[in-house]
Amino acid sequence: MKFFIDTANLSDIREAYDLGVLDGVTTNPSLMAKEGISGDEKVRAHYKAICDIVDDKVSAEVISTDFEGMVKEGKELAKIDDKIVVKIPMIKDGLKALKYFQSEGIRTNCTLIFSAGQALLAAKAGASYVSPFIGRLDDISFDGMELIAQIVHIYGNYGFETEVLAASVRHSMHLLKCAEVGADVVTCPLKVITSLLNHPLTDSGLATFLADHAKAAGK
Repeated sequence: MKFFIDTANLSDIREAYDLGVLDGVTTNPSLMAKEGISGDEKVRAHYKAICDIVDDKVSAEVISTDFEGMVKEGKELAKIDDKIVVKIPMIKDGLKALKYFQSEGIRTNCTLIFSAGQALLAAKAGASYVSPFIGRLDDISFDGMELIAQIVHIYGNYGFETEVLAASVRHSMHLLKCAEVGADVVTCPLKVITSLLNHPLTDSGLATFLADHAKAAGK
């Protein structure tokens, strides 16, 4: 399973990359705004800065909601770096844009997926990734993990090459359940990835080893 980090914070991206487990980055206008990045020129420069840190796969989201606008924006984003994956919303014109970008050899991430039907349409249209949102579904009392499992199953039935990118992953159990059901990718904040490091028996075991070493060394 691939690990993406969901942020526009360069320090968090560098830290995740230095851990040796980072496969990509997802961003959106809200995450850019959180870092104080605004204006087309600054946003594109920030995407380039992210691309310069990681090896591949940086999702950059279009703002337009019409086909022509999405195509224009997507082409401009793709020019920033070969690592860019154009992020397209799950709407009717978005499907047309997915098909267009596939024909142009530009990778896409279809975002705001909340049903298996939407994921099926996106795969048919040629999306490289689909992003079903686990946490947001949980917020409205729908089992987001059930949706991930359903999409993985459907894609497996028909051999779709579209990868399931689980989004809105809020804690380590979300991440581990995604691994259990076979999600291709998870995208989450850095703290979710680093939370996998933690276990009290690891802490106590290490403390014992260090104490025994110090005792044997006469310290």
